[in-house]
Amino acid sequence: MKILPLIRFFEPLLPLEKHEIAELEQRLIFRKIKRKQFLLAEGEICKHYYFVIQGCFKMFKADPSGKEHNLLFAIENQWISDIGSFHTENPSQLFIEALEEGEVIQLAKADLIHFYTVFPKFNRVFRVMIEDQFVELQNRLLQTFSSTAEERYEAFLNDHPELIQRLPNTQIASYIGITPEFLSRIRHQIASK
Repeated sequence: MKILPLIRFFEPLLPLEKHEIAELEQRLIFRKIKRKQFLLAEGEICKHYYFVIQGCFKMFKADPSGKEHNLLFAIENQWISDIGSFHTENPSQLFIEALEEGEVIQLAKADLIHFYTVFPKFNRVFRVMIEDQFVELQNRLLQTFSSTAEERYEAFLNDHPELIQRLPNTQIASYIGITPEFLSRIRHQIASK
């Protein structure tokens, strides 16, 4: 059953009835994604929430010079979406790209609203997920203003240990707001301690 990872994700939050699982299976779309393939490009309207079954994805903003600024990574059993574009239906300022070959489950806005209406428990779960992501982004923004680069890197190590072996230095450096060369120096300093 392709939907099993999603059922396992929901299980501790809201155990699903058989008819709810059947409804999910009818409305969800499964996609295999190639490395470097985009789920969303700047200027498009984000029409889906994506649940990662396999792979690693990044959400980023590209500045006018082409430099990327990573906002979020998502791996197995995590969700990724440009929530602002999804809810306002305005063009996105962000990209969502696969860093690895992967597979996602895609949930369209109309289907999400259907689940909110027909099965209200989904409303609560998605609200809590969005609130948790907001808190995470808020804490990260505060950390960016008030922490050194080394402290931001150490926080990344603590908060995302599962990503250290999966991401190249360039991606981690972009996420914490420094150059890859400076990240190499920080890693060398930490290893020397």
